[in-house]
Amino acid sequence: MFNLKKSDKLFVPFITAGDPLPEVTVELAKSLQAAGASALELGVPYSDPLADGPVIQRASKRALDNGMNIVEAIRLGGKMKKNGVDIPIILFTYYNPVLQLDTDHFFALLRQNKIDGLLVPDLPFEESVYLQQQCKKQGITYISLVAPTSESRIQKIAQQAEGFVYCVSSLGVTGVRDGFDDSVSSFVRSVKGMSPVPVAVGFGISGSEQVELMNELADGVVVGSALVRKIEELKDDLISPETREQALQTFEEYAKTFSVSYMVK
Repeated sequence: MFNLKKSDKLFVPFITAGDPLPEVTVELAKSLQAAGASALELGVPYSDPLADGPVIQRASKRALDNGMNIVEAIRLGGKMKKNGVDIPIILFTYYNPVLQLDTDHFFALLRQNKIDGLLVPDLPFEESVYLQQQCKKQGITYISLVAPTSESRIQKIAQQAEGFVYCVSSLGVTGVRDGFDDSVSSFVRSVKGMSPVPVAVGFGISGSEQVELMNELADGVVVGSALVRKIEELKDDLISPETREQALQTFEEYAKTFSVSYMVK
């Protein structure tokens, strides 16, 4: 299990396992670590991604076309660990692939590949008790999401949270957004006031101004679609061995715009 400090402004990036190629995903993880990532969400590509917007849906299709699946995604996390990624790796997966794999086999693979955390976006908190219990037994941190809801439910989720609370800034699917509803501020403050662990805000963080805003409200940010879109833009150069190194450097510099370790004040 891992713990992140509230005193550190968190940068938690998301990438899709196998996009644009499995071996490139490992290099992208190393670039994100170098860019100041606090932890990494490694997304398992899925054919029916209920919470993902078009950018991540396209990434999932590219990865699935490359033969990626939940087993290979977990093994890819293990390869990251063997290749110098020492920040926590959180497997981001929908529940159906876990059920199809069988939970005993699933947790055995997580242990074998030194996966640090688990996040299941389509499993309501009230229905996640079994997975939470299994995570505790295996020493894996179960990451809870909380969206705008009642104060009592926020308190229930926050008080049982581990690692950090993933605070969903808007209802609907992921995706780059220009701004946030005024109610987000009060919602995030409410979660932060109840949570014993850091609160990171996600769903729509797309630039340094939003990072600065959310870092004033919370303990950090989760960034997915903006980074995955950059990978899509660099896809051809990342695939080619001749241009890969420069493309990875370009990606790393872009990733730094979301990390307070590198943001220019």
